[in-house]
Amino acid sequence: MGSGKRKDLGTRVATLWLIAQLFLFIAPIPAAAQDLIVFAAASLKDALDAIARDYQPTAKVVVSYAASPTLAKQIENAAPADLFISADLDWMDYLQARKLINARSRVNLLRNRLILIAPADSKVTLEIKPGFALAAALGNSRLAMANPAAVPAGKYGKAALESLGVWQSVAAKVAPADNVRAALTLVSRGEAPFGIVYRTDAIADKKVKIVGEFPAGSYPPIIYPAAVVVASRNAQKAQALLDYLGSAHARALFARYGF
Repeated sequence: MGSGKRKDLGTRVATLWLIAQLFLFIAPIPAAAQDLIVFAAASLKDALDAIARDYQPTAKVVVSYAASPTLAKQIENAAPADLFISADLDWMDYLQARKLINARSRVNLLRNRLILIAPADSKVTLEIKPGFALAAALGNSRLAMANPAAVPAGKYGKAALESLGVWQSVAAKVAPADNVRAALTLVSRGEAPFGIVYRTDAIADKKVKIVGEFPAGSYPPIIYPAAVVVASRNAQKAQALLDYLGSAHARALFARYGF
C-alpha cells in the first residue's frame, strides 16, 4: 500500500474515532432509575419491608412509615410520594375528596384484626367479652394504644371497647401513642401491662403475647386501601408496584406476616 493511501486511511480512521468520541460526549446519559416512594401505615412495616426487598430488582422501593393521618397530611402538603397505603378507609377518602389520589387506581388491599397484648412474661389472663375486667387488670397502670382521636388503630380500639361496654372505665388510663407501633413498643418494653394493637404487630414482636382477640363485630372492618398519588412523577411504575402488591405472590408474603 502506498504511503498516500496509508495516510488517507489513517486520516479516515482518526476522523471516525473523533466522531465516535464526539457522539459519546454529546449522547444523553440515561437517568438513574427513580425510586418508588411509598407512604404506608406503620403496621405494614415488617411485611412491606420484606416485599420491597423482593421487588428491588424491578425498581428500588423506599417506604416511609407513620400513622395514616400523618402521611395523608404530608401528601396534602405536597410531600413527594408515589403510592399511599392507609390503615383505614377514612384517610384515603380524605385524599380522594381533595383529588390527591388517582381514584381509578384505588383498591382495598388488605385486612387486619384487633387484639389485646401483654408483655411476654405476663401471667395475667383476660377473656375479652362484654364488660370484661380490663380496668381492674390495669389498676393504676396505663393502657397502650394508638391515639383514639386520630389514628386508625386507636379509633378501632376505642370502638371495640365502647361496643363491649368498658371504654368509660379505661378512658382515663389510656396512654395514647403516635401510631400502633409506638403502642406496641410500650408493651414490649414493659412500660404498659396491656396494649391494643393489630394482630400483625403482635406477630412481629417476640417480647409480647396475645391475651385475646376482640370480636370482629365489635369494631369496623380493618381495611387497608391503596392508591397511586396524583402528584407521582413515576405513576406507571407506582401502578406496577400496586398491581404486584395484589398478586398471589405478594399476598402469600402478607399472609406470612398475619394479614
